[in-house]
Amino acid sequence: MTVQGLFASKFKTTARVSAVPRIAIVGRGFSGMMSAIALMKTVRTPFHLQLFDPNSSVSGGQALSSARASTILNTRVRDLSVSLGDADDFNDWLCSNAEFRAAVRAAIPGFRQIFVPKALFSDYVYQRFSEALAARKDITVQVCHEPVVAIRRSDANRFLLESAHPANPLFDTVVLATGYGLSEPEPETEDRSPVRAQRLVARPHAVLLGSGIRVVDQLLQLRDSGYTGQITIVSKHGFLPQSHTPNSADPVFPAEALPQKLPEIVRFIRTACREAEEEGRSWQSVMNGLRRHARSLWRSLPADQKRQFNRHLRAIYDSHRNRLPEAMYLRLKRELAEGNTILRRGTAGRRGLSGIFFTPAGSNVEEVIYAERVFDCRCKAPDLAMPLMQSLIGSGLAVPDELSLGLAVDQRGDLCLEDGSTVDGLFAVGPLGLGSLPDIDLVPEIVTQAYAAAEKVGEQFYPRSRAV
Repeated sequence: MTVQGLFASKFKTTARVSAVPRIAIVGRGFSGMMSAIALMKTVRTPFHLQLFDPNSSVSGGQALSSARASTILNTRVRDLSVSLGDADDFNDWLCSNAEFRAAVRAAIPGFRQIFVPKALFSDYVYQRFSEALAARKDITVQVCHEPVVAIRRSDANRFLLESAHPANPLFDTVVLATGYGLSEPEPETEDRSPVRAQRLVARPHAVLLGSGIRVVDQLLQLRDSGYTGQITIVSKHGFLPQSHTPNSADPVFPAEALPQKLPEIVRFIRTACREAEEEGRSWQSVMNGLRRHARSLWRSLPADQKRQFNRHLRAIYDSHRNRLPEAMYLRLKRELAEGNTILRRGTAGRRGLSGIFFTPAGSNVEEVIYAERVFDCRCKAPDLAMPLMQSLIGSGLAVPDELSLGLAVDQRGDLCLEDGSTVDGLFAVGPLGLGSLPDIDLVPEIVTQAYAAAEKVGEQFYPRSRAV
């Protein structure tokens, strides 16, 4: 969906100082649009907002990107509200949609526990964005499709955003909402020599790279489009997403004090899951409850145990927190059981003329998986070597987190420096801070962080503003 039509005519950038505060958001995926909504609903004085993104359309970022409009989100409606303090906002929006109500009668009077298409959630986000904009006659919002290659502090203690445009604008506040720090990867990478691949492959064969929701989504898209060939999923650790429960799994978690060391924490969580199932609840309820403690647990771990978690446990944790709707999970299990789809644990290497090089787990011997189609469904980690990130790090405006997974941030999205201080007016909202804040790639956490950042913008730079 393009958002160009919502804004003023094509923007002509200027570096002159404006009397009206200027705010830039770099990125227009979900983190970017959520930041824009939060700013428009929180900062009560006039301001100019500019959204930077090289893409003319918005996919929702890596986590929500999909080539198919009917793709189902893996999160229930109850956890997708963009309105802080109103968990039912998305549900109410669905209830007001007569066409949707007619199509999903079984869920009436509410839709809190169901899973809906990504395109529907996108429509909801952009309607709430449009409503927030329409309610603010005192602000202007414009879009620039040129990529930001550097951010530097100017002599006037403002931020200069450098792009290919000869005139680079100055801003009082900048919100980095670039998701994983990379431009959106193409969803499919085709083999450049399909004829040779077809000679070597006995039947049509596709390879999917990844372990998360996107790889399952791509698998089901292929089957729904009529693809009957063999599919191989290549996963580094061999874990695929687990299932949601058929009904709501209300968060539960043991009340006793949590242990402080990683091995003890793992045993504690496993015991809690086992006991929950023995008592007639589900392990999913425990994992939902764990989210309330994840940040305090992460902060309490020393760096070496965080690295240990990242190497050995991250894939297991992600497979249990990023879960599939039960219907999708059952389809995945059926695919694997029937042998039409196989899962191989190991490392994908370079592309060859007729497939992809692959090193099985536990082996040093590289082999070739022959395939005429290869889909890279992996969510890329932030690329700290990209020019934008290097400009921030090189100028002392940001530092990598202690594991170099992204930029160091606090819960509000403030960029944190080595001495513990933060950079006034500069924020990173969403998955760019995943190394500092577990689960900051999930919608409820992004919503909370976006409003916290907007509240600070209102208090620090515009002291007369008041939250709605």
